[in-house]
Amino acid sequence: MKYLDEYRDPVLARQLLDELRATATRSWAIMEVCGGQTHTLVRQGIDELLPAGIRMIHGPGCPVCVTPLEMIDQAVHIAARPEVIFTSYGDMLRVPGSSGDLLGVKARGGDVRVVYSPLDAVAVARDNPDREVVFFAVGFETTAPANAMAVLHAAATGVGNFSVLVSHVLVPPAITAILDAPDNHVQGFLAAGHVCAVMGWTEYEPIVAKYRVPIVVTGFEPLDLLEGILMVVRQLESGRADLQNQYSRAVRRSGNTAAREAIRRVFRVGERDWRGIGTIPASGLRLAPEFATHDAQQRFAVSDVRSAEDTDCIAGDILRGTAVPTDCPAYGTRCTPRTPLGAPMVSSEGTCAAYYTAGRRPLPLEVVR
Repeated sequence: MKYLDEYRDPVLARQLLDELRATATRSWAIMEVCGGQTHTLVRQGIDELLPAGIRMIHGPGCPVCVTPLEMIDQAVHIAARPEVIFTSYGDMLRVPGSSGDLLGVKARGGDVRVVYSPLDAVAVARDNPDREVVFFAVGFETTAPANAMAVLHAAATGVGNFSVLVSHVLVPPAITAILDAPDNHVQGFLAAGHVCAVMGWTEYEPIVAKYRVPIVVTGFEPLDLLEGILMVVRQLESGRADLQNQYSRAVRRSGNTAAREAIRRVFRVGERDWRGIGTIPASGLRLAPEFATHDAQQRFAVSDVRSAEDTDCIAGDILRGTAVPTDCPAYGTRCTPRTPLGAPMVSSEGTCAAYYTAGRRPLPLEVVR
């Protein structure tokens, strides 16, 4: 299939790997920020085929995984209310909170529904005027425009029983936080192509200039990733630090101006807690004051909910790139996709789920049976 198979060509992949081996003369540590890229790297075994000195560090690029535990607990609290129809994407239903998940609320009789678009949630609210409909608005800049449009649509059409529980996070501040960390080992980044398709890459230019670190905007197919890695290694080997765009078929410097305008109208930038990482300044989006009536946190007074992480889960270390799933004693035993301790084992973009699906260690006994 054109535009898909051509980016999975094994002959071209071998050529890129050969070029990488010829180019790399020393060890380099490169982080892919996006969970979708992580899954491709692990599923295809690309990280194990790279020259021995090139190490891929899996970053905090899974939006479900970095959603703070407090937000999950707030969602569970709201969803359990009898007057509420709680809507979300499917991944969020199984993310464990302090005392259960959204799927458990649904099993106990709560009206929890999977939707495929926030506009579907607005339609549910319009069709159920006697109920409060809440949409769990999570994700990076990629999903923010659709969530912004849902709020704008609800406000414009007078759907007053629709609100959003917002937990949006932004990629550039996370990269800055990683580079500022005292234990940072990352020397180059693969930036997420879909985020840059929305936002462009201008926000990354000051990072490259300040930290002298190469950043390459990269796609999601095997050849995209191999070429992106090669572009980073070439820069590192030559002592350069530039911002390059491997994903030129989808990304422009200015991004999608209409999508960016929707985000600007509906949201304001502020600090945000990241699950397992902590608070990062100016790394999240919140509803602008003029849309406060659609803010589920205010409507249901849940902003003071406090939570505690499972002490056996090392999701924070995994999301920071300082550990891999197989470092966790619970991985593949107490923590599996069927019984997850943390979000990285739940999400379709989670690093733990990627490792488990790829069989990076023997499957647990109950799965073998």
